[in-house]
Amino acid sequence: MDTNKYFVTITESSLDPAKISLSVREDNHGALVTFIGVTRDHTGDRNVLFLEYEAYQSMAQTKLEEIANEMCQNWDVKVSIAHRLGRVNIGEASLVVAVGSSHRKEAFDATEYSVDRIKQIVPIWKKEHFEGGEVWIEDSAGFRPMD
Repeated sequence: MDTNKYFVTITESSLDPAKISLSVREDNHGALVTFIGVTRDHTGDRNVLFLEYEAYQSMAQTKLEEIANEMCQNWDVKVSIAHRLGRVNIGEASLVVAVGSSHRKEAFDATEYSVDRIKQIVPIWKKEHFEGGEVWIEDSAGFRPMD
């Protein structure tokens, strides 16, 4: 694994998308793509108050590093992935994926790949708090933490 080509973090602190984006910038890059997953105020007809994220943290870190490494192997990119844990309020970022590359197609493709893979294999779970209740949101494999 070329750990100079990627950086991965899981934190309970607020994410700074601009800082994360700059971390992948190099002089030979003509493209910088940043995906920011933010908490929206609704799901279907439910008014969302906030989200809460939990993780099997050591495994989540390992899986995020695996994804970043896959990105670097499949595309000529530099990658930074940051995921929040704990309470994430409306409008706040829960996930930031930044990809720097010489060309835009590689950056877009790698970014899309990462978001899909994160949802597939990373053990981070989301609880949605809404007006009148709360519910764990299952991941794509149907797993959720124990209530």
